[in-house]
Amino acid sequence: MTTINLKDFYPWYTQDEYIEVSDEVAEELRANKRYEAAYRRRVTRNKAQYSLDCDDGIEYSACVFEPSPEELVLRKERLEVLCHALNSLSEKQGRRVEARILDGKKLKEVAEAEGVTLDAVSDSVLRGLTNMRNYLKENW
Repeated sequence: MTTINLKDFYPWYTQDEYIEVSDEVAEELRANKRYEAAYRRRVTRNKAQYSLDCDDGIEYSACVFEPSPEELVLRKERLEVLCHALNSLSEKQGRRVEARILDGKKLKEVAEAEGVTLDAVSDSVLRGLTNMRNYLKENW
């Protein structure tokens, strides 16, 4: 068993937190830490070889490796609000919107899975998105 400091591996730990883990887990954490450091070095060294004006995300990945705590909190709040809006729909609408939008299934796949027509699913998804939009306008 090896004692590790979680503060060394996870940025959200602000104080030292020691725990005992197996040797394999400790080695995997160290290997991941080494991999991330090597990745950061590669991005920093090679960023001059790319055009930073082409909007393919290279500039963002070279400049910002991890999202800020504020960005993480905003993402969590946005997800929570969207979950409330999705839960405000009826069961059928919610299931269809979730399958189409969140799971990325095609309308035809959703219609076949539920045994209904393509038009019914299409209308239901559009009405569901409209209802979600109205819910967000009223409540948030």
